[in-house]
Amino acid sequence: MVLETPFQSPQMRKVNKIFFIGIGGAGMGGIAEVLANEGYLIAGSDIQPGAMTERLSELGAQVYIGHAQDNVVGADVVVVSSAINEQNPEVQYARKHRIPIIRRAEMLAELMRFRHGVAVAGTHGKTTTTSLIATIFAEAELDPTFVIGGLLNSAGTNARLGKSRYLIAEADESDASFLHLQPMVAVVTNIEADHMDTYEGDFNRMKDTYIDFLHNLPFYGQAIMCGDDENIQSMRDRIGRSITTYGFGEANDVRAEGVILGFNQARFTAIRTGAPALDVTLNLSGRHNVLNALAAIAVATDEGVDDAAITKALAEFGGIGRRFEMLGQFDTSVGQMTLVDDYGHHPTEVAATIAAARANWPEQRLVMIYQPHRYSRTRDLYEDFVEVLSQVDVLLMLDVYAASEQPIDGADSKSLCRSMRVRGQLEPIYVGNKENLPGILANILQDNDVVMTQGAGNIGQIARFLAANDLEPKKILDEKK
Repeated sequence: MVLETPFQSPQMRKVNKIFFIGIGGAGMGGIAEVLANEGYLIAGSDIQPGAMTERLSELGAQVYIGHAQDNVVGADVVVVSSAINEQNPEVQYARKHRIPIIRRAEMLAELMRFRHGVAVAGTHGKTTTTSLIATIFAEAELDPTFVIGGLLNSAGTNARLGKSRYLIAEADESDASFLHLQPMVAVVTNIEADHMDTYEGDFNRMKDTYIDFLHNLPFYGQAIMCGDDENIQSMRDRIGRSITTYGFGEANDVRAEGVILGFNQARFTAIRTGAPALDVTLNLSGRHNVLNALAAIAVATDEGVDDAAITKALAEFGGIGRRFEMLGQFDTSVGQMTLVDDYGHHPTEVAATIAAARANWPEQRLVMIYQPHRYSRTRDLYEDFVEVLSQVDVLLMLDVYAASEQPIDGADSKSLCRSMRVRGQLEPIYVGNKENLPGILANILQDNDVVMTQGAGNIGQIARFLAANDLEPKKILDEKK
């Protein structure tokens, strides 16, 4: 049943000023934005400015660049991201002065506690699926609150305070903090090995944690799960909640038939148990996004959202920042170029991105600039990375984005390049200094190339620099002089 009554969030007792350490991150900044719009005083710090810190400053938040104990004075609670350790001076100040320190997910759980929460978990597709659900609910005039890990282009933000009881948010399994959440609806898109340090290298422990997350649903809650995923299938009998499955397989409750992939588009019929079939045009590329759309359809159907709102929202979906984001087509001195930026940093995600690019541009060279994310992930999924990255036509390999990790022998970019050379499918180009990237591009780009910047680190900044200079090698080189 659709919930349409306005909702006023209860105020947290004795909390006025909230300080976020790592406020520039999408997840942290999104929660800060919602709380700012609820009337709390928001302050926070990050090591460098960015679009998120600028946006929050415009909303009235006090944002500090750099970490210092004095920044935290007057805070009633401190929220920390998973990247923040005990040596951080702001954490030390909060400990000394007995200011409560909570993780991001605990604050998200507080926002969700009095709302009708829809939490989206899984190794891949969380941001897109969450965005699709939020867009459908907005189209149905349900005015949801949402917190998303990427910029929802149609809203111009990754978080918004709505007036209804609905809260739609990503659930972060990377540090198992999604166990704090108690949603009414839980989506699990897929389960693969990632962030294995959190689970002490034990994949079964990871699956057990997902089951614990699903059991945070009330007995009348709803689990929405990808029935095509083998790992989800293996744990289904252990889940003591109502389950709706989606996917391509005929056994699923919501499934896609007649899938036709076009340029930046997918068309299919959504077959739903107990509901009429829907003819869907999805304004996204790739079969993986068909799965994401099926998850959103399953949630909306379960919540009683009007079918017309579902199909209209999917057809007009405006995309998400850094998720197969086309930054433009450019006429350069060496010919026409297309620039695409993507956040994917797991082998499965990179493979899906490559497949979508091949479907969009089947006759064109794919030039990928790849930045590995975390040494531990590179180590754990090393052979998968070697195999997937070997599928592009030209590969420029940047150094690993450490994300606060220490280097691990044999899990660096040079090692990846050596292993790919042994395979013999392509000759990767190692770019040890990003300052050399423009000159390398000037030597390798050809007419009609599709250039993709890929990764979860700071490579998005490189993508926007290239776009700002029209992907013109000579212009980029001049800019660097």
